[in-house]
Amino acid sequence: MFTERDYAAQRPLIERAREKAQLWRLCLGLLVVAMTSYLLTATALPILGGLFPGQWLWDLPTGATPTAMFVLLGSFLFITLGVALALRLLHQRQLVEILGPLSLAFWQFLRVSGALILLGLALLAVFVLFPVDLSGGRAEPLVQNMPIRLWLVLLLPALAAVLIQISAEEILFRGYVQQTLAARFRSPLVWLILPSALFAIGHYVPADAGDNAALIALWAGLFGVLMADLTARAGSLGPACAVHFFNNILAMLIFGSPTNLSGLALYLLPYELSDTVAVRQMLWLDGAIILLGWLAARLAIRR
Repeated sequence: MFTERDYAAQRPLIERAREKAQLWRLCLGLLVVAMTSYLLTATALPILGGLFPGQWLWDLPTGATPTAMFVLLGSFLFITLGVALALRLLHQRQLVEILGPLSLAFWQFLRVSGALILLGLALLAVFVLFPVDLSGGRAEPLVQNMPIRLWLVLLLPALAAVLIQISAEEILFRGYVQQTLAARFRSPLVWLILPSALFAIGHYVPADAGDNAALIALWAGLFGVLMADLTARAGSLGPACAVHFFNNILAMLIFGSPTNLSGLALYLLPYELSDTVAVRQMLWLDGAIILLGWLAARLAIRR
């Protein structure tokens, strides 16, 4: 199914990891990441709440307002710091090592971003010619969430906040976990599937998604497998970060859920994540777009 040649670009990423790739180090490292993120968040939130009191504190669990979303997305920086600490304490590695060569990661990020922009324009043209119902059968397909002028004012800091969030997830799952497992196990099935399973568990939210929770988590797991494959083929986190970035721009900044992470979205979909009919219809469209993004990224990084 897979050949070593397909993933030859990953070898430099895992050479340094081989020295201290024991599973107990990885498990303890994940605990360090979790504890670091929890303690820093628990310390930062009361300080921010004291300095800037307001409704955003109550909106934080759902990200219902712009301020709440900025704080929520910014808190992912603590995950990145946790990974850096775990790498230093348990693996004697630097955070920058798991990104891949910085120049390569940067240029691959730009090349894949360019390919995704072209893909997005092509899909937009298709949707204009052949309209897609985003309403799940409802009369009103989209609800405007904020004035376009305010959205444009917030766009640049919102993009930076999303970049913090997606880079933390890529550093953790496609960086730390994947590279450590790849240094320990030769079979791609191990380091493609296990990090993606953890990624899926992190997206299992029955409180918000109800009966759709398992299906949404499965979709996240499949996305994780595609990003793991892309990272191993590219030799850096750049392409996976680009695909993840554009995916979350769509999901958080353009078409948001009315009940979850909607504070920075221009439009709201007229159904909740728990709507079994509408969400399950939309997941197929979302899956097709993700697959096309992965293929576009593959083409963009071909040597």
